[in-house]
Amino acid sequence: MTAVEHPRLNLPFCNLELRSSETATEVFDSLRKQWLVLTPEEWVRQHMLHYLTDQLSYPIGLTAIEKGFELNGIPYRADIVTYDRSGSAILVVECKAPSIKLGQKAFDQIGQYNKVIEARYLVVSNGLEHFCVGTDAGQWKQLNHIPPYAA
Repeated sequence: MTAVEHPRLNLPFCNLELRSSETATEVFDSLRKQWLVLTPEEWVRQHMLHYLTDQLSYPIGLTAIEKGFELNGIPYRADIVTYDRSGSAILVVECKAPSIKLGQKAFDQIGQYNKVIEARYLVVSNGLEHFCVGTDAGQWKQLNHIPPYAA
């Protein structure tokens, strides 16, 4: 599978570093400094990562990919988590493949994750659609955009 076979996303262009191995196309994850199989979900995750860091100024040093945590003794991984300088989570992103329709299941999933992570903003994206909610005084509201990083 090549990048050409992946759909154009509703995210700004980013110049991903790709290579072909014997079994798959791989993408270089600049945050984790490693080559990964370029699955449809990884295509979205890498574009979202670059959007957050390149366009919205989220510091790469305060961003984690596939952040592991436990909820009720069960291990989970959040796709992208960004933090402020004090170490508090700002934003959690759940990425889905472009072919996955975003529905209640994805929102329930990220809501469960946030019971542990406690971020101010939650984003669900399949690369084509993006939904962001934010909390203000304990009330969650849908936002029309992902907020930029505020230092």
